[in-house]
Amino acid sequence: MLSFSQIQDVKNVRIFETSAKGHALKEIQSSPHLGDSIHVKIDTSKKYQHIVGFGGSFTEASAYLLNAMSESKRAAIIKAYFSDEGAQYSLTRTHINSCDFSLGHYAYAMVPGDISLEHFSIQKDVQDLFPMIKSAQSFSTEGFRLIASPWTAPPWMKDNNDWVGGKLLQQYNNTWALYYAKYIKACSEHGIPIWGITVINEPHGNGNNWESMLFTPEEMTMFVQQYLGPTLEREGLGNVNILGYDQNRAGLKQWVDVMYKDSSSSRYFAGTAIHWYESTYDFFPKELQYASSKGSNKYLIQTEACIDAEIPHWKDDSWYWKEEATDWGWDWAPDDQKHLHPKYAPAHRYARDIIGCLQNNVHGWIDWNMVLDKQGGPNWFKNWCIAPVIVDTASDEVYFTPLYYIMSHFSKYIRPGAQIIGSSCSHPDIMIVAAENPDKSIAVTAFNPTKQQNALSIQLHDQHIFVQIDGQALQTILFTNK
Repeated sequence: MLSFSQIQDVKNVRIFETSAKGHALKEIQSSPHLGDSIHVKIDTSKKYQHIVGFGGSFTEASAYLLNAMSESKRAAIIKAYFSDEGAQYSLTRTHINSCDFSLGHYAYAMVPGDISLEHFSIQKDVQDLFPMIKSAQSFSTEGFRLIASPWTAPPWMKDNNDWVGGKLLQQYNNTWALYYAKYIKACSEHGIPIWGITVINEPHGNGNNWESMLFTPEEMTMFVQQYLGPTLEREGLGNVNILGYDQNRAGLKQWVDVMYKDSSSSRYFAGTAIHWYESTYDFFPKELQYASSKGSNKYLIQTEACIDAEIPHWKDDSWYWKEEATDWGWDWAPDDQKHLHPKYAPAHRYARDIIGCLQNNVHGWIDWNMVLDKQGGPNWFKNWCIAPVIVDTASDEVYFTPLYYIMSHFSKYIRPGAQIIGSSCSHPDIMIVAAENPDKSIAVTAFNPTKQQNALSIQLHDQHIFVQIDGQALQTILFTNK
């Protein structure tokens, strides 16, 4: 550690904090030398994964709510997410066909037996979802990548002829593969490029509650290897990234063992998609590391996360920092898994999970709905959840929850193409991650889940700064090099 006499006057450093105290991405100043401090060291010689991006999801629910707001409030929300002055979201997701956060069931081909998809039409999305996406494009200087995920095929393609559950009938493998290609091309015709697709959202299902279609690892790998991959290639869409799995992390080993068994099985998979719903506190580092080792040249992307089974707390920032939230597992997890679902603080869950993912080779992290109402919907199944931005359409009011600011710490200051670098912290409870951006700036993100204010001593090369971090706070220290 540098002695006091060796500490240089650090320039070109900016510090931002979001905390239970009330800071919301507030810029603060570094502190004078503090004798009793926690040592943080940044090691640029250690290089890890490159970042694809951070962001949220375009859903019919969010689009519907935005359309019900005044033009000024609608623009303010999109600007807050995508503009240079806002969170600068760079990686996003949307749904193919309907999902639980739709107003009802719909698909793009509803004529049974239409194997060539002559009646395929995405007009429903053109009316609802596309204006939201196009608005985001208009505010985004650098643009963003978009991943599209189906929850189910149209019921007539499935063995149970239902929106919920069931499997794809084998005689429709070619038709379902063509469905993705037609969707991607239709989006492109409307100026919306699709960067990637997941094969299906949650292939294990969701307890037979809302749209779903079931796959085993073997079935999904076969479908991608023999149908989806070759179809996209034949249709000139071989550059679209196919992500497998797309469900919770505890099941990763079973899936990547099959997907990445050999060069033939893994050929068309660009990576693996994951969700966070298996636990409110465990980000499953061993599983993430295993998946990364099996697919060392593949993406590992978190495609969905939200505070589920909760109705939003309106304009009550303090609630998001308290251990009062519960999720689906609180009631529904098997007895041997209930310990994974204790009460938790939503702000902690977001900060801890994103940093934990970045520490374990994840390339991107996507939140779920960008906008929901005070009920946690709309959702045709009444599967209420929380979004970073909550609106009251009756009064035309907008509430940016602490979750919005926590997401912004990562999306705004760790940019696409950044590379995770080495970092260490002498305090066992404080989480640290560091990234070197393409412009050579370095973002150090620190999360202090304790209720005590702490002093951090941060060393980067020959620079050394001291900063106070509040109890229950997320902090970004940005070395700008400008």
